[in-house]
Amino acid sequence: MEEKQARKGLWTRDFTIITLGSVVSMFGNAMSGFAMSLMVLDISDSTFLYAIYIMMYTVPMLFVPIVSGAVLDRFSRKRMIYTLDFLSAGLYLCMSAVLATGWFSFPLFAVSCLILGTVESTYMVAYESFYPLLVTEGNMQKAYSIASVLETVSAVMVPVSAFLYRRIGLAPLMAVNGICFLAAAVMETQIRTEEAYIDRQKETERQDHDRVRQVLEDIREGFRYLYSEKGLLAVAVYFAFSAVCGGVQSVVTLPYFKGRFTNGEYWFMLVEGAAIAGRAIGGTVHYRKSIPARYRYRIALGVYILISLLEGTYLFCPIPAMMVMCLLVGMGGVTSYTIRISATQSYVPDEKKGRFNGAFNMLSTAGALTGEFLAGTLTLVMSGRAVLLCAMLLCAAAAVLFIGGGREHVAVIYNRSE
Repeated sequence: MEEKQARKGLWTRDFTIITLGSVVSMFGNAMSGFAMSLMVLDISDSTFLYAIYIMMYTVPMLFVPIVSGAVLDRFSRKRMIYTLDFLSAGLYLCMSAVLATGWFSFPLFAVSCLILGTVESTYMVAYESFYPLLVTEGNMQKAYSIASVLETVSAVMVPVSAFLYRRIGLAPLMAVNGICFLAAAVMETQIRTEEAYIDRQKETERQDHDRVRQVLEDIREGFRYLYSEKGLLAVAVYFAFSAVCGGVQSVVTLPYFKGRFTNGEYWFMLVEGAAIAGRAIGGTVHYRKSIPARYRYRIALGVYILISLLEGTYLFCPIPAMMVMCLLVGMGGVTSYTIRISATQSYVPDEKKGRFNGAFNMLSTAGALTGEFLAGTLTLVMSGRAVLLCAMLLCAAAAVLFIGGGREHVAVIYNRSE
């Protein structure tokens, strides 16, 4: 059976379906998400309130992934994926209908973002835990390079979003996003892959075990497993620091461009476009050519440090230099993502993927929330680009300390053959 699996190509029926479904939903999300950010900034004209809006979307990702990760190791991830996409479709269509009436309430909008964040954080764990099961043996790096390229390509909808938002408003864009999620959900119902881990988990459970107690034990097991694997722990802690910096960047960059330049959102998109191009180039390279296993750890460590230094300084540079730096960040980011996700997801056993991803995402979300709060607060007393520089220097130090300092254990994971 394993030999037959190894002979299969990457583009199986189920992998094609999950990829097409992801494309549809990502394009819709990219279009409506950026428009939502522009609307909040237009209404509030405040980096602090913008930070609150982002935090409302992020807060559920702190708690939900660890619970859903435990649950999803015992229940169907496939069913959860298409159910959540149906739910997202309904939520976006309802929000579109309300906005179309011309009525708007920032508190209600923030609560809606809280609900969307809850759905997204559950979906994220289900998808990350189910996706590797659809990848044939030996194709893990190639599969994740495709996922990265598709996410990058979906970013082309950002300028489209800005253009349409200025002309037709947010409501129609939300409606399109709802339709995209509906189409993705319908496609995902056709996936046929068997989830054998469910039966393996049932065989190891005590039949008289209380469900709630079992979930709580599974949550603890996720952190125990992470703590017992020193390499995974070092990676998770580093990415928690990286998420702090990502949170700072998400709050600082768009308001910086809007405040510094006329039509700043278009300059923002131009600079971000260079990063998108970099990710597309890097993803294409990784799809065509695998990184030799023995070099992956050293490449990843170098990329982590380089990206931090580039992202910490690019707002101090003129636009052309920003674009070059973001191009390099995009190429490095795809390399970083492909090495990390393919290595960890092939290393963690199928029956523990949900709990591992839940624990990992919880740490990352805690970091992102910390970064968003710090950025929203510190920009009241210092410039946004100074805040970003300090955060990225911290990220570079974390890479040296945890990834460099944990070389013995991290290299075992990153340099392993798929």
